[in-house]
Amino acid sequence: MNAIEIRGLTKRYSDFTLQNVSFSVPMGSIMGFIGENGAGKTTTIKSILGLIRPDSGEITVLGMDPKTDRKAIGREIGAVLDGSFFFEGMRAKDIAPILARLHPQWDNELFRQYCQRFSLPMSKPIKEFSKGMKAKLCLVTALAHRPKLLILDEATSGLDPVVRSEILDVFQEFIEDENHSILLSSHITSDLEKIADYITFVHQGKIVFSLSKDEMLERYGLVKCGREDAARIDPAHIAGRRDSRFDVELLIDNRQDAGAYRGLLVEPATIDDIMTFFGKGAENK
Repeated sequence: MNAIEIRGLTKRYSDFTLQNVSFSVPMGSIMGFIGENGAGKTTTIKSILGLIRPDSGEITVLGMDPKTDRKAIGREIGAVLDGSFFFEGMRAKDIAPILARLHPQWDNELFRQYCQRFSLPMSKPIKEFSKGMKAKLCLVTALAHRPKLLILDEATSGLDPVVRSEILDVFQEFIEDENHSILLSSHITSDLEKIADYITFVHQGKIVFSLSKDEMLERYGLVKCGREDAARIDPAHIAGRRDSRFDVELLIDNRQDAGAYRGLLVEPATIDDIMTFFGKGAENK
């Protein structure tokens, strides 16, 4: 069973449309969800969580429908949305009894252990926490009711590398038994290159691809060459192009077909390269 299955998801607004989005998050994996600001990531995540109603399409979360099984799904998932912090007059020790009433599987001892691991003071007002401490507290509360699925929207945004490294370690531990999964939306593509098993890329409301990370990195490459050499590359495999005064840089989608680029240097493309070319270079194809 896939942890999440989305088929033909569409949501229309006056100035934006999420169009026919389809992808799956396999059980026991981390799916990196990437795209520029306004591409449709948060709309997709809110649809998965049942916070907005799509115009069309089907969503299944752990075998359940968010439209009819929202409460049951809520017991099995932990969600952290961008900027979702607690009332700042509260303390960490105040949060546990409140959430224990909402989640039948809440584990006070696990909450305490995570707070200790992340050096989160139990009696200090949250308003005195740093941004990194607040982010870790949100993650701890998402984990403490022992969910099967984590859904995270920019949960590590703006955090320093040390804090992010701590959180990435927890993500990897979470999926070790292959019965837990994570959907992680993030602009920090270096983090996704470290831990993601799959990457789904949404651009201007449409899915560009949903691939295993290894397949994505194998497929896409960068070619830097003169205009004459660029002219002999099959346009069907040029995913993005950027022209400078002296040469051309191309994003190609068949790097594994090395014979097509005899005499040209083809370098691997990072996730950041792919996003940049689609965001700024695709119009120059």
